[in-house]
Amino acid sequence: MPESASVYESKYPYEKSRIHAAAIYCSDGRVGEHFDEFLQVGLGLPRYDRVALPGGPACLAGHSQAHLEEQGVVDELKFLVEVHKLNRVVLIAHEGCAFYSTRLALADRRMELVQRADLVRSAAFVQRVSGVASIDAYFARICEHAVRFERVEV
Repeated sequence: MPESASVYESKYPYEKSRIHAAAIYCSDGRVGEHFDEFLQVGLGLPRYDRVALPGGPACLAGHSQAHLEEQGVVDELKFLVEVHKLNRVVLIAHEGCAFYSTRLALADRRMELVQRADLVRSAAFVQRVSGVASIDAYFARICEHAVRFERVEV
């Protein structure tokens, strides 16, 4: 939008209906469009509710370094379950996540193992605090010029 324009209208039509699903994932902008494509096209979840923050579902895996984020995400998730009537949650972790390398100080060789274990712990936590029974988890692997989503059993 040019700086002189004060209004921008989206090219997409507004769809009022909800799909009753949310995704919790990392806020890393490099993978945002990949997450959208996977969730909307790969899983058939258009207009899914988004909960994005550094590390995504890592804050729900019991790390003391993320205790403040955990409470915020729990509050947001409970709101979405109550008001948007969620019945499905998708958790996504991604390769090379700065939250894991910086905040949790994990080396690359251990990072994926911890992320996959965190997805399992986060799924159990989401089910416990929200009552949502349908929870899926995926690990997003960077592959040359694309991102591949691998299902993680939870």
